[in-house]
Amino acid sequence: MTIQWFPGHMTKAKRTISEHLKLVDMVIELRDGRIPMSSANPLLQELIANKPRLIVFTKRDMADESVTKQWIAYFEKDGQTVIFIDSQKDNVKKILLENCLKVMDAKIQRDLRRGIHPRAIRAMIVGIPNVGKSTLINRLAKRKVVDVANRPGVTQSIKWLTVDKRLDVMDTPGILWPRFDDVKIGNRLALTSAIKEQILPIEQVVAFGLEYLLNHYPKILNERYGVSATEFDFDATIEMIGRKFGFIMAENEVDKRRTMAAFMADLRQDNLKSISWERPDEYL
Repeated sequence: MTIQWFPGHMTKAKRTISEHLKLVDMVIELRDGRIPMSSANPLLQELIANKPRLIVFTKRDMADESVTKQWIAYFEKDGQTVIFIDSQKDNVKKILLENCLKVMDAKIQRDLRRGIHPRAIRAMIVGIPNVGKSTLINRLAKRKVVDVANRPGVTQSIKWLTVDKRLDVMDTPGILWPRFDDVKIGNRLALTSAIKEQILPIEQVVAFGLEYLLNHYPKILNERYGVSATEFDFDATIEMIGRKFGFIMAENEVDKRRTMAAFMADLRQDNLKSISWERPDEYL
């Protein structure tokens, strides 16, 4: 199933990024550490082309650390240097500066041999909506520069920030691609608030999320919702969750819509801790 969509502000964001790429030396691509592959935007790969790139995985604190270690091994085996960060706690300024200097080292050394004193590296930060760009920018600035919310589409304009005398970064709006050919990618993006949940049928997204939890995090599913099962049954699971939280309508029926909305709210509010929504063995 192909999901087609592309709001007007996405078209504008794509054009903005394309126009500003010529102003930067490299690109810092942010991906969500909970969905490392599903948050890789093929449209960005096309726009970035041959620009030097540093890939940074955000929200490490919200992911399953054991799965994150599997992802690190997966990317390193593929010859890629990857960085997983907790933007709230890590020294992100030091981490980004050191790694940007590594990425641009060949150019810096070439300029030095020519007697040219290197200027500050100019890096563009790109990524899908709600990947954590605003949080990262605010930490780098050590103050609130941009609004932060657990919903897509918060950053809507270009902003420059001097991180260090050796690094300037440009923040850009989050951008998605026009359509999702893999329904699993759409579901993961909805579960992590990269896209508005209204874009996909909520039953589809919730069913995908609950079945994934049953298969990989049954303890979380049981502790939060009282669900204990060996095989997934969507209606039975919604019934158990609805009754646990008292979402009962007339004639003792569970309010299905309210129950599904509560599950999605739990995800937005990070009430279900340390979940990685995809794993390396799915890509082997």
